[in-house]
This record gives sequence, C-alpha cells and structure tokens, in this order.
Amino acid sequence: MTPISERQIIDLAIRIGFIAIFVYGAVVLVAPLIGLMLWAVILAVAVYPLHLWLSRLLGGRVRISAGLLTTLGLLLVAGPVALLAAGIFEAANTVAASVDAGTFHIPPPPESIRDWALVGPKLHEVWTASHANLADTLGRFVPQILRAGGRVLGELAGLGIGLLMMALSVLIMGALLVVGPGFAAGTRTFADRIFETSGPELLDMAGATVRNVSRGVIGVAVIQALLAGIIMGAFGLAAAGPLALACLLLAVIQIGAGPVLLPTIIWAWTAMDTSQALLFTVLLAPVTIIDNILKPIFMGRGLDTPMLVILVGVLGGLMAYGVVGIFVGPVVLAVFHRLLVHWIAQPPAQSPAPVSATPEEPGGEAP
Repeated sequence: MTPISERQIIDLAIRIGFIAIFVYGAVVLVAPLIGLMLWAVILAVAVYPLHLWLSRLLGGRVRISAGLLTTLGLLLVAGPVALLAAGIFEAANTVAASVDAGTFHIPPPPESIRDWALVGPKLHEVWTASHANLADTLGRFVPQILRAGGRVLGELAGLGIGLLMMALSVLIMGALLVVGPGFAAGTRTFADRIFETSGPELLDMAGATVRNVSRGVIGVAVIQALLAGIIMGAFGLAAAGPLALACLLLAVIQIGAGPVLLPTIIWAWTAMDTSQALLFTVLLAPVTIIDNILKPIFMGRGLDTPMLVILVGVLGGLMAYGVVGIFVGPVVLAVFHRLLVHWIAQPPAQSPAPVSATPEEPGGEAP
C-alpha cells in the first residue's frame, strides 16, 4: 500500500475544506426554498400520470400539457381565496345593511342551553344579554374582541403568504413537468448510488406513495367539501361556500369536516322545520365520515406498504412538519419499512469455517 505523504494530506484537507464551504453556501441559499421546492416536487409527482395522458392526447405537446395543468393549478389555488373573500364580503354587506336599517338583532337563546355542562349557564347569560342590548354586550368584551381580531388578522396574513407560496410551487411544478424525463433519470441515478440496486424500486415506491396520499388526502377532502357544499347549497344556506372551504381545509390538515358539519346540523334543527332538518341530517351526516371509508381505499391501492405505516406517516408527518409532512411522512416511513423488510429478509452472514490441521497422507508423514 502506497504511503500518503504529508503534502497529500494537506492537499486533501484543503480540497475537503473548499467542498465543505461550497456545500454550506449551497445549503444556506437553498434552505429558504426547501418547502417551496418540496411542494413543487410533490405536486409534479402527483399529477405526472395525468400530464402523460394529456400530452399523448395533445399529440406529444408536452409544453402545452404542462401549461394547461399549471393554469388549472393556479385556478384551484385562487378559486378558494375568491370564494372565501366573496363569502366574507357578502356576509359583511348583509350585517352592515341590517345595522343601518335597524333590523339587526340576535334571537333569544333556547332554554335548553342552560342544561349544557360547564358552559351552558354562562353562555345563556351572555346570549340573553346580547339579545337585549348588543352594543352594551360588545362593549364589555372590547379587549377580548381586539385580541381575537388581531389574531385573526395575523392568521389571514399567514394564509395569504401560504397561498402565494403554493402558487409559486404550482409554477415550479409546471417547469418540472416539462423536464420530467430528464429529472426522473437523474433522480434514479442518484437513488441508485445511495441505495445500490434498490434505488429505482424505492424511488418508484416513493412516487406511488405520494400519488396515493394525494388521492387519499386532497382527493378525499375535495370530494367531502364538494358534497357538503352541494347539500348545504341545495338547502339554501347562504354561507355554503365558506363552510365548504372550511371543510376542505380541515380535511386536508386531517382534523376532518366534523367541526364544521356537526354544528351546521345542530343549527339546522333550530332554524328548519322538523322534516327538512331530518332530511338535511340524513344527507349531511354521512359526509362527515365518508373520509374514513375512502382514505384506506385510495391510500392503499397498488402499494405493498401496510396501511398502518402510511397512516402513521400521514399523522406523524403532519405533527412534525405541518401540511407538507402529510406527504413527506408516508414516503419516509414507506422507504424505511422497505429497507427494514429487505434487511430482515437477508440471510445472516456465515462465519468462515475454522482451518483444520492437514491430515497425514497415507503411507507418509504429515508435512
């Protein structure tokens, strides 16, 4: 073995130092964009089969297909914002018109509220005071209202920034769809260097997991929100649009549409006649649990990964990394599960047999 001279050691240390500086600089530059790029990659992987189908339908025009999908994605991002803004504007106009006309009032509370545990008596007292004199009641809670208003404005600002980042992710997704084959080939080569011969298999599994989770989380959330919106709109609820959007957001972040739909059902029994409220409940109640039926079907289709691993990845990723963790968590756990199964399936390494003494040859002495 050739000995390493002191000069070679110094040269190697200098090269490693320069590489470390460049890696650190690249990480510092890319770190603020990691979430943005991660969302773009997730969206590109999720819609790539649709992109392939659409490009074939358009005669191989990949750029046109990517442009159409990008435009559709931007509309899907901007649509809920416009719907929410329109609902808030309409509600504000209605309240302002009622106040100007002197017809705005809060109905008296039902007497059954007194029987609610813990909060019933206090809620009934505040509700009754608001019915008698709304201005005086609001004056008593001015500090709390101001704090809540500031918090709501902060959340709205954060939501606006998040939607802007999502729009940028959709634009980057369109660029990734155009360079999809080259990007996929480079990723496969990188995965092959990291995981040896299992790289392409793990990469295909990660892509399938992202697509299944997209269908199981976003797809089911869209179905649930659409059904809820259609039912509430058919029964004439003025806030059907904003309520459906709230169902969509809560379903995506894995809270579920129950916190929106259950109070709506309760309200229906106070505002509708019995037969109409019963029909409304019969139609809307199954929508609150439809995600529990559709998610396992969509998430587990075509995957060898156990459903429990995917569900743990979704919930753990959400708690650890936010909404983007819904997609990152299942991929990480699925890859880890596959590597663990592969490692367990490998036979244990055989220890070398001990070298035995050379036996004596017949008719002679041992060497």
